[in-house]
Amino acid sequence: MEITLMQGLGLALLAFIAGLDFYLEAFFWFRPIIVGTVSGMILGDLTLGVICGGITELAFAGLTPAGGTQPPNPILAGIMATVLAHTGGLGAKEAMALALPFSFLMQYVVIFFWSGYSLLMPRMDKYAREADTKKFYTVSIASWVLVGVVYAIVVFLSAYLAQDAMRNLISLMPEWLTHGFEIIGGILPGIGFAMLLKTMLKGWLVPYLVIGFLFATFIDFGNLLPLAILAAALAIMEFNKYNDQKKAGLAVGGDNSEGI
Repeated sequence: MEITLMQGLGLALLAFIAGLDFYLEAFFWFRPIIVGTVSGMILGDLTLGVICGGITELAFAGLTPAGGTQPPNPILAGIMATVLAHTGGLGAKEAMALALPFSFLMQYVVIFFWSGYSLLMPRMDKYAREADTKKFYTVSIASWVLVGVVYAIVVFLSAYLAQDAMRNLISLMPEWLTHGFEIIGGILPGIGFAMLLKTMLKGWLVPYLVIGFLFATFIDFGNLLPLAILAAALAIMEFNKYNDQKKAGLAVGGDNSEGI
């Protein structure tokens, strides 16, 4: 389907806002589940946006900026997965896999800016020593806004101006290649979740993981609401257990270390 000029500008505005938030990590609007859903709203297909954003979120679950490191960019992944599915008629898995080059591109653009901004540090130190808050504030805000503008430009060029080229490329891809992207798109969410579990999983959480896996795999239900209710019930049980231990003076740091 065609992306109109207004829709392209809407996606650019979304990228600008998400880019500013990614700079500060204030509201986490930059997550693929958010930008994918809003992209679907802008393109007039909310369901498609939720699906593409959700599967991309799983793939990026374990990828978080730490210090100076920059993972593949989640904003471009979420937006372009929805755009590619919308313009090329692809499924969410294929679209997510094809959106990865845009994510890698923005990753290096962000690294370029972060590296370039290091050259401003002597000047910022000078402003701080002189207590020149006006110039210090101006440079800080300008650097922040500039990154957001670059996000908007990249998304507008990719989603609106390049849509015909992307559509032609997708139409020229053989079926075996499209199927390969579908397989990749199906594997990546599992890898992303595994990376998250590598960091977060503790021994006392394994039974909950097994329960969730059994429910999601072997019980046939029409949507994820029953699984979400089960997860909420287990979370409440664990929360109450922690409070009881805390009152009894047994909980230390809230990590349930005695169960590891």
